[in-house]
Amino acid sequence: MVQQLRYDKLTGPEKAGILMLAVNEEHAAKIFKLLDIEEVKDISQTMSLMGRVDSEIVEKVIREFAGGLANTGGVVGSYETTEKLLKQVLDPDTVESIMEEIRGPAGRTVWEKLCNVNETVLASYLKNEYPQTVAVVLSRLEMAHAARVLANLPEDFAIEVIMRMLNMEVVQKDILNDLERTLRAEFMTNLARTSRRDNYEMMAEIFNYLDSATESRYMAALEERNREIADRVKSLMFTFEDLAKLDASGIQTLIRNAGNDRIAVALKGASESLREVFFANMSERAAKILKEDMAAMGPVRLRDVEEAQQYLVNMAKELAAAGEIMLLDGKEDELIY
Repeated sequence: MVQQLRYDKLTGPEKAGILMLAVNEEHAAKIFKLLDIEEVKDISQTMSLMGRVDSEIVEKVIREFAGGLANTGGVVGSYETTEKLLKQVLDPDTVESIMEEIRGPAGRTVWEKLCNVNETVLASYLKNEYPQTVAVVLSRLEMAHAARVLANLPEDFAIEVIMRMLNMEVVQKDILNDLERTLRAEFMTNLARTSRRDNYEMMAEIFNYLDSATESRYMAALEERNREIADRVKSLMFTFEDLAKLDASGIQTLIRNAGNDRIAVALKGASESLREVFFANMSERAAKILKEDMAAMGPVRLRDVEEAQQYLVNMAKELAAAGEIMLLDGKEDELIY
């Protein structure tokens, strides 16, 4: 006769066995795959001898498990933890394929993902394909994105693509499927491998969003720890004074979106050269009004100036992300998006 289980006397393997019996077979199988062979043997043997378990005990075990999980502060989902788990149950090639797909641009299908690929990057890939292939790809994209890609193709090649799009018939499903597989295997995979963010770029972006006092404090500490690393992060940061690198169209777009009140406060703490960039891109009357507003407001708290400057920097980044302006980092032919 199997002994009746008591909750307060349950061992670890018994609790694990109850959890495994409580979930469905498919989930239990997946969990077993994540355990080593000795753990599987231990839990399996315990399960086989367990007999009937009262629903009250099952509920307490599940509640204890949920409570223990909650006390850990939740779980951390990341590329690294996901990849580590996948490697325990799948072959390396399959794991690599899945992770490359995950890291690729957002979207459920290949075509949705392509719509989130920068048009110059996509055009650079497509210009090496047959015009008929490119015609099929562009016909599956959102029209606005297809237009931007087309504009970035060599002109003669683009005309060939246009002619094929105009004469295109219904594409057979098997051909479309083959094209999807090729795009997924070649382009999206290579893009995922090259699109992982550089750690220094990521940290520079984080520093950009810190308030001035915190940024100065952290940067000073970083300089003490490693001057070379600090200099590299600083070189990648986009600051308020970098707005001087915007072209005329960009600075005018920023002015229209920011409004005079924010600009007036921000420019109170700006260099004379940056002030002139703003004034030169306004009408004579608008520049005069802005100067009068700046003079009339008198002394302004440093915190308010820094907040206004950060607002303009963030707005410039948002406009750049929307494709309305370009942010130059001062290095020839390099762009920051």
